[in-house]
Amino acid sequence: MRLFKTPLEKKKGLWRRIVDLGLTDVRVLARGMDHVSLEDLEETLLRADFGVKATLRLTDRAEEALRRGQTKGGEALTSALKTEITAILGRSDRAELQVADSGPTVYLVIGVNGVGKTTSVAKLANLFAKAGKRVMVAAADTYRAGAVAQLETWAQRLGVDFLKGQQGGDPAAVAFDALEAAATRGIEVLLIDTAGRLHTNRSLMDELIKIDRVVRRRVSGAPHETLLVLDATVGQNAIRQLEAFKAAVGVTGIVLAKLDSSSKGGIVVALREEYGVPVKLVGTGEGIDDLAPFDAEDFVDALFAAPA
Repeated sequence: MRLFKTPLEKKKGLWRRIVDLGLTDVRVLARGMDHVSLEDLEETLLRADFGVKATLRLTDRAEEALRRGQTKGGEALTSALKTEITAILGRSDRAELQVADSGPTVYLVIGVNGVGKTTSVAKLANLFAKAGKRVMVAAADTYRAGAVAQLETWAQRLGVDFLKGQQGGDPAAVAFDALEAAATRGIEVLLIDTAGRLHTNRSLMDELIKIDRVVRRRVSGAPHETLLVLDATVGQNAIRQLEAFKAAVGVTGIVLAKLDSSSKGGIVVALREEYGVPVKLVGTGEGIDDLAPFDAEDFVDALFAAPA
């Protein structure tokens, strides 16, 4: 059962807007594949950040369709590509956030510096609070006082619980204290915001591993989700970040921030194809309400819909 609904009632759906930014060439090219080369399709997909692995898979599927003579009007070929992208992304229910059977549901939020992680945590807290959940936000970033203050301000505005540690203290201790407090206060959703860290910094990645270990030891089954916040505008560098964080703490889902600012919507497909990790939420703007569950079917339908 979904906690949130995608705002499809808007005049122009989220995915149609994203497609209009940069993926229109893909659908147009697909329709005209009987008149253009496979190299053009490959170049277009790469330019749209589908990544090498997904691009090769899709162009192979297109080549197969062409070989079978499935090119009349481009409709059969478009259908083949649509089916293949849907297969890569999987069903939308696989992208839903996991919820604990009992006790607090714990979400560990991670990412590199500057991707919009703290803002994404606030947006998540807002989503859960609007769904009627009792929420706590824990600031396990003990390095940047500004980030902690920002998160505390958001918590006050949203009316959710907030916990922070001492400046320069042990982030794992903050996570432990938050788990204790959540259990005591009857919290339903605990969001643990961690410090932004470069995925190439071994000592900081080791610190993240420690936080994860503490959470796992304190609450059975936790963290129920380890959400990696990625900036959609960085393209293929997002895949390298996912690779490093997944190796350290086992990422279960992606929050793709700034997707509304990107003309490279194919990164959604690339991330899933490369490492099998689903995009679960997408940032659609700068406002507190600008976070939406990812819906694979909506995304694919918009990708191949006729231009508005």
